Amino acid sequence: MSHSTLFELAFYLAAPFWALLILAPGWRWTDRIAASPLPMVPVIAVYLALAVPVFPQLWAAVSHPDLAGFQELLRLDGGAGAIWAQVIAWDLFLGQWMYREARALKIHPLVMGPLLVLTILLSPIGVLVFLALRAAVRLRARRGPRVGTP
Repeated sequence: MSHSTLFELAFYLAAPFWALLILAPGWRWTDRIAASPLPMVPVIAVYLALAVPVFPQLWAAVSHPDLAGFQELLRLDGGAGAIWAQVIAWDLFLGQWMYREARALKIHPLVMGPLLVLTILLSPIGVLVFLALRAAVRLRARRGPRVGTP
């Protein structure tokens, strides 16, 4: 399989799980799938298929990180693809965690849907927004209902 195909496959393997988290929240199977590490396994397999052939360059880039080493790694088709697959797997892990946390805190799916989409596209920003939202929900729950407010 070509590097290009594997690169694309990483996202397509994760997309159905993201769709469940966003479009079918609360469905019994969505909750089960969100609680399992298995959705990441196919993406990790793509990562391995891309990373193993460039392992010496990958190891050099991560064991002694510097910008030039990562630039060199990203010039390799397998290197760029491996980093992409790693990002996709990590984002899915974060999305599953956010989904479970939101369900436990009773954050409405109409709030979480766009936040999960943001996390797919820009995970550090999505996670940061979610952490702020989670903190606000927890603080509000600790304070309890306000007396005399509608």
